Amino acid sequence: MTLTLDHIAVLGETLEEAAAHAEAAVGMPMEPGGSHPIYGTHNQLLGLGGGLYLEAIAIDPGAEPPGKPRWFGLDAFKGPARLDKWVCRVPDMEAALQALPMAGQVVELSRGRLQWLMTVPEDGLLPYDGLFPALIQWLSPVPAGAMLSASGTRLTRLEVTHPEAAALEALLAPHLDAPLVRFVTGDVPGLRGSVHTAQGHDRILT
Repeated sequence: MTLTLDHIAVLGETLEEAAAHAEAAVGMPMEPGGSHPIYGTHNQLLGLGGGLYLEAIAIDPGAEPPGKPRWFGLDAFKGPARLDKWVCRVPDMEAALQALPMAGQVVELSRGRLQWLMTVPEDGLLPYDGLFPALIQWLSPVPAGAMLSASGTRLTRLEVTHPEAAALEALLAPHLDAPLVRFVTGDVPGLRGSVHTAQGHDRILT
């Protein structure tokens, strides 16, 4: 059972804030995404090459309340937009949950041509202050990252900072196949992405 980096997500109190924060780092506009009625959220996307992509996501004010906690801890999200979540692709969700049961419960979702399984904790809050990766298994033949047009911008590094980074790394290490990911011990939990833009600039996304 392997975990491969699938995408990273910028959260915002509004989608406009999340997208603007992402665009300021990558130097280009995000592409239209869609909505997720089961959680009352909507997103925008940008391909990062190699099957990776960047997501901007927020609560959709026009959607019906989901009647349960939203994924990615969005119900509790406050403050400026920021890079806040990372998502790992797995080939077999059942095997993944046997190895990492703390990932949450499996939810089946679809949007257009896309179909996937996702792990979401009952309270919507991922372990390690939200820095445990959400797990995804794509059921559609072509996953989202492969459907997005190449933007010329690529992710070169993803740092996962947490006071218990060593414990998180040890938990994931037997399964994680993600050369771009580094674990850093620090007082303030957070993600830090390094990107090389289509214009040839190296920028930081936090």
